[in-house]
Amino acid sequence: MLGRMTEVKIGLVRHYKVKQEYPTGTPINADELNEWFRTYDEAEIEEGYTDLQGIEWDECFTSDLPRAVKTAEIIYKGPICKMAELQEVPPPRFTMRVKLPFFAWAILIRSSMFFNSQTREEIRQAKSRINEVLDHAISQEKENVLIVSHAALMMFMRKELIKRGFKGPTFKHAENGKLYLFEK
Repeated sequence: MLGRMTEVKIGLVRHYKVKQEYPTGTPINADELNEWFRTYDEAEIEEGYTDLQGIEWDECFTSDLPRAVKTAEIIYKGPICKMAELQEVPPPRFTMRVKLPFFAWAILIRSSMFFNSQTREEIRQAKSRINEVLDHAISQEKENVLIVSHAALMMFMRKELIKRGFKGPTFKHAENGKLYLFEK
């Protein structure tokens, strides 16, 4: 077999904005932070608009978290494949009794990839899951595959797509509801 002769397009979309404000004002402890993340996972989204650039998408994969599923249902009219493999990297579970402003917790979460072995393992597993999803998407012989997921996972997917010879945009933090198109 000579391989695929048609152009392959993979579209990445981050779920729409979640209707849950960040905790502001008073500092919060680790238990309150963990509860905030739990309710964030279940919160409603602000419906938006995604420009799919007139592409007829053959298939849509989405994280099975509600915010991604709801976004996929809004932007894609057809069967949607819900995949746990596309879930966001879970935040570290802090147990400290100290109360910190939310932005300080955010800094600790971001830096946990450097000092927390569990977070490093979660990232390694996420990258492995991404490879499985992309292998599956590409092997389906579909020309245009839409993937609805989460910010950090999209950064890892972008890097993997570039490694696989796809060309597409650079982004540091994916915007909610924006299509990032990768072609090969």
